Amino acid sequence: MRHDYWDRYSRIDSPVHRRPAAIKAAFALVMILITVIPPHPPIFIFAGVAALLLALIAASRIPGLFFLKRLLFFEPFILTVAALALFQPGGFPKFLTLVVKSTVSLVTVILLSNTTPFHELLRVLRRVHVPSVFVTMMALMYRYIFVLADETQRMRRARQSRTFGKRREGTWIFLSRIVGQLFLRSTERAERIYAAMSARGWK
Repeated sequence: MRHDYWDRYSRIDSPVHRRPAAIKAAFALVMILITVIPPHPPIFIFAGVAALLLALIAASRIPGLFFLKRLLFFEPFILTVAALALFQPGGFPKFLTLVVKSTVSLVTVILLSNTTPFHELLRVLRRVHVPSVFVTMMALMYRYIFVLADETQRMRRARQSRTFGKRREGTWIFLSRIVGQLFLRSTERAERIYAAMSARGWK
């Protein structure tokens, strides 16, 4: 399985990719703060930030369809959380504000993560003195999430090779079993990895 399907564009050559990781991370933080902090920001702030992000996306040479797929993947979570504002008095303007703020912030994070290799982002976190335990956890998570993806893919292929028919209820049962088995295998793998790292002096 290819292991670059989540950040496959983080190592291409473009004017945005060539900028230092610290500058890109600081810029992303500023854009998010400008968008999120004002309770009722004027529309021209959203328009200006959105125009700047679109220009950076074009300069990054990352396909627009890739950005759209990533955005559509996370957008339902944004809409679900923002929909809670509809139950408040005057909730619709709040709903729109939450959706726009969250979407702009999400686009900023997607742009940062796909123009900067993950190890460079970890290096930036170390430079700003983020607790080492947190950085280590993120590094391990990034490394082993691909292992879990491989495990899931193998389980799906093994199951599909032994299953005939495509009933909807069978699909849900199949997915629930995969999730349960993946949880058990992940726990066992984590214990083995921890024991191996401890045996080599890791603390």
